Amino acid sequence: MTTFALAGSPLWYASRAGGTLSLVLLTATVVLGIASGGRSAPRRIGRFEIGLLHRNLSLLTLVFLAAHVVTAVLDPFVHLGWAVAVVPFGASYRPLWLGLGTVAVDMLLAVLVTSAIRLRLGVRRWKAVHWLAYAAWPLALFHGAATGTDTRLSLQLWLYAGCLASVVAAVWWRLAKAGPGRVLGRLVGAAAAAAVPMVLTAFLATGPLQPGWAHRAAAAALLSGGGR
Repeated sequence: MTTFALAGSPLWYASRAGGTLSLVLLTATVVLGIASGGRSAPRRIGRFEIGLLHRNLSLLTLVFLAAHVVTAVLDPFVHLGWAVAVVPFGASYRPLWLGLGTVAVDMLLAVLVTSAIRLRLGVRRWKAVHWLAYAAWPLALFHGAATGTDTRLSLQLWLYAGCLASVVAAVWWRLAKAGPGRVLGRLVGAAAAAAVPMVLTAFLATGPLQPGWAHRAAAAALLSGGGR
């Protein structure tokens, strides 16, 4: 393996940048959606403005997500193939963690498609599919932490921590403003908000933060014929 291969190609760096920006924008979209829903909606800002900002953030997320996927597929270090972008768990390079990213992409695409036909689909069905965007966020977070060769960098860890803290804070804010009723839903939300940080911390400590994690995965990809 060459030094260039270990360091990563320009396409790999472009893919990581696109993925990181996608995660940040998706986090902002999710936080806005959670914090502005129900009784927690701000009074000084109209729902139209909030909805417009939410939609623009969503579209910008998809733009950087597309750049992330395209550059990852074109990168010659691991021959992913275009099918990996939509069919999860079929890659030779970290199939589980790449698969989580693919599932997140599929969920966001489902939200995009149903949003385009929202009037025909109906509000109730559209809202049911729209929840997939919230489910895609933790999958994207674990995907980024597990596949990134830069996960051990302090800046990247702080970025993940910031994204995680923002979503957890938004969930607790929504729960605090929810008022009485819907006890089961509030319990599920509180449990999920508490579980994700604990699971991610345990995973990072036993996986990506362990010495040699990234190089072992890269070596496995090369041995399986997925590398240069």
